[in-house]
Amino acid sequence: MRYAIHLAYNGKNYHGWQIQPNARSIQGELQEKLKILTKTSIEIVGCGRTDTGVHAKNYFAHFDAEHHLDPEKLKFQLNAILPFDLSIFEIIRVEPSFHARFDAIERAYEYVICTKPNPFLVDFSLLYTKPLDLEKMNEAANLLLTHNDFECFSKVHTDVKTFNCKVIAAKWVQTETQQLIFTIKADRFLRNMVRAIVGTLLEVGSEKKNILDFKAILESKDRSEAGQSVAAKGLFLTEVHYPIQPSPNIL
Repeated sequence: MRYAIHLAYNGKNYHGWQIQPNARSIQGELQEKLKILTKTSIEIVGCGRTDTGVHAKNYFAHFDAEHHLDPEKLKFQLNAILPFDLSIFEIIRVEPSFHARFDAIERAYEYVICTKPNPFLVDFSLLYTKPLDLEKMNEAANLLLTHNDFECFSKVHTDVKTFNCKVIAAKWVQTETQQLIFTIKADRFLRNMVRAIVGTLLEVGSEKKNILDFKAILESKDRSEAGQSVAAKGLFLTEVHYPIQPSPNIL
């Protein structure tokens, strides 16, 4: 029997989603607690990797169990023993064919920048106090929608078969609370892609690079041509969409 989990986490104290030796991960934490509750070893499959320090407002995973589980009871039990920086919203039984990673057709991330110091957001945003031209940053961000190959924003030596992604939306918005929020949606993302894009767009906004430079970076397929990756603490996975029912998005 297959179950889907809808959860959220503060990534500050984790080395990303994926389990790894000698490092704390979201996947590892969940599998450890599930083993305690079910008395069996259960592998959890996530909707995708998040890097060290990245947060998730909405994350989806699935696991298989040999015997029937009470989803509500399991949710309550997990939340009782999980750390406070990791919360389960819902658990539901899904079709055996459901796959949290491969069935996802769209994902969205947000990157948060504070333009003035804020002690309550220090762990969840990048402090950037220099003036930025938001119009130019959005003009450059629009070019992402016309491009397919994003090797220039990918972590080098990564084990992917293609660097192609379809970006559906990319936009900066300034809030009333002295924050700049970059939202980007795509069918898939490469490792480090969003943080590299944000770092490069900040160079456009601070006039270190212009629109033609940004276009040339896109066409270069060279990571060294793009800007530095920004800190992970300002990045949030916010949405994951699935085409089939029952969908974890309607839990």
